[in-house]
Amino acid sequence: MKSSGKDLLRSVAMAFSVFSRVPMPKVEWKPENQRYLLASFPLVGVLIGLVLAAWWGLCKWLSFDSILFAAGVALLPVLVSGGIHLDGFCDTVDALSSHASPERKREILKDPHVGAFAVIGISAYLLAYFALATELVGDSGSIYVLFLLPAMSRTVAGYVSVASKSSGEGMLSAMRDSAPEESANQALIVWFVVLAVFMLAISPFAGLFVALSAALSGWLVSRMAVRQFGGMSGDLSGFLVQVGELAMLSALMLTQRVMWIWFW
Repeated sequence: MKSSGKDLLRSVAMAFSVFSRVPMPKVEWKPENQRYLLASFPLVGVLIGLVLAAWWGLCKWLSFDSILFAAGVALLPVLVSGGIHLDGFCDTVDALSSHASPERKREILKDPHVGAFAVIGISAYLLAYFALATELVGDSGSIYVLFLLPAMSRTVAGYVSVASKSSGEGMLSAMRDSAPEESANQALIVWFVVLAVFMLAISPFAGLFVALSAALSGWLVSRMAVRQFGGMSGDLSGFLVQVGELAMLSALMLTQRVMWIWFW
C-alpha cells in the first residue's frame, strides 16, 4: 500500500479515536497521521447516522412511541461521540456568557471547570433536541434525512474549521497545520455536495431546507467565532456541530409538518 493510503487509514483511525468512543488501533500523534483527519471527520457522523437508523428500525419493530424514539435520537449521538462536542458547546456557552474580551473568552474555553451557564445551556439544548425529535413524523419518507444530520454537521464544522480564521491555539490548530488546506477544503465540499444530493433525493423540500440550515449555521458560527474569540478553535467547532444539528433537526421537523398539512 502506498504511503498516502496508509496515512489515510491512520487519519480515519485518529478521527474515530478523537471524536468517538469506538475502539481503534493506537496511532502515533504526528503530522503525517493527521493529514486527512479533518476530511475524515464526517465518517464519525456516518456511523452515528447508522446507529440512529438502527434505533429507528428497532422502535418501529417493537412499536415504541415517539417519546422513547426521541430519547434515543437525543442521547445516542452523545453515547457514540463520548460527548466531546457537547463539551465544546458547554465551554463556548460559558465563554459567551462572560461578556468579556476575546482574550478572556479564550481563557474560559481552556478552563476545565463547568460554569452555571454551561449547565443551563446543555440542559436547554438537550431538552430542545428531545422535544423537536418527539415531533418528527417517524413513518414519513423524509425521516431518512435524520440519519444524514450527524455527517452533515461534521462536514460543515470541518470546513469552517479549515476555511475560517483560527485562534491559533489548541488541538484544532495542530490539525489545521498538518492538513493541506486546499485538499481538506475540497474533500469537505465534496462531502457537503454528496450529503445534500442524498437529502434532496430523499425529500426535495425537506432536504433543501435542512442543507440550507446547515450552511447558514456554519456561516453564523464562523462570524461569531472571529468576532467573539478571534477565530475558530476546537471548542467552537464542537459548538458548531451541536448548533448545526439542532438547526437541521428544527428544519426537518418544520418541513415534515408543512408537508403533512399540504398533503392532507
